[in-house]
Amino acid sequence: MLLIEVIDYIYISINVFYMISIQQMEYILTLSEELHFQRASEVCHVTQPTLSMQVKKAEEVLGQSVFDRSRSPLALTAFGKELVDIIRDVLIENSRIVDLVAKNKGTFKEEIRIAIIPTVAGYILPQMYGKWKSELNHMHLIIEEMKTDDIILAMADKKIDLAILAGPHFDSRLRTIPLFQEEIKAYLPNESKQLIALNELSNAHPWLLTSGNCLRTQMMHFCELESGNNLDDWDYEGGNIDLLQRMVEIHGGYTLVPENYIQEGDDRYKTITSETGDIPAREVIAILPNKTRKWGEIEKIIRSIQINYAKNAKSKFQVLSWK
Repeated sequence: MLLIEVIDYIYISINVFYMISIQQMEYILTLSEELHFQRASEVCHVTQPTLSMQVKKAEEVLGQSVFDRSRSPLALTAFGKELVDIIRDVLIENSRIVDLVAKNKGTFKEEIRIAIIPTVAGYILPQMYGKWKSELNHMHLIIEEMKTDDIILAMADKKIDLAILAGPHFDSRLRTIPLFQEEIKAYLPNESKQLIALNELSNAHPWLLTSGNCLRTQMMHFCELESGNNLDDWDYEGGNIDLLQRMVEIHGGYTLVPENYIQEGDDRYKTITSETGDIPAREVIAILPNKTRKWGEIEKIIRSIQINYAKNAKSKFQVLSWK
């Protein structure tokens, strides 16, 4: 879209809104996502009375209620639902103008919002952050850990530009790019053998990540576990791999760990094989919108990950699904 078309688009949109300000649009959009005045005001870094007053002024100018305040929790009206979709587009176009001005002043840095699942972020950020800092210093990276389901929602709401998660994932609205495959190993610090048959784990206590972590689902699929059916009356599900490893060290059992999380040469992690000789693995992928003006910058991030983790996948890898 040409700059003049962008300006015309925003000018027409603002006229339709009877001169609602960009700030008021941002408040409305945030409140539509949070559906709670206090939380929305915290996100916008203003007081609750300020946000509430600005939203009310916008509704008065529009002559329509955007929010149904009689509902608990707060809800969008039918008009509000349509309005929010338009506001989102206007704010995107407005940011393009802001970026254009910054480029001409020589102060522009492309903002890339990245979401990464925790079991990948645990090693990819320590390993890649410094590299990105030195090689991609023309960008402004905003990186956040998110569980897979939250990533899918955030991508649909255009809150993130790039996501790194475990595949497979199929969505015609999104572009999927394979990054690398990695073996999933069993953490068995007291076991001397380096190769463990899957059936040897059947009598050991499995220490699982909490619900919503894709590695938990992959572990349950491969080890044929049933939710809520562990060997002990007592159970614990952890939020991070390090804590689960400590539980294994103190209380026995096992947990599963992606190989890139492991320091090279650490023999406490064992290769698992099924009856058919398959080795559990996962594929880490990137997803992004099919159409994005930020593709040039995003591609550099993707290529840096692919190069850093490039290696030959084992022929007997059984790539696990996170669903």
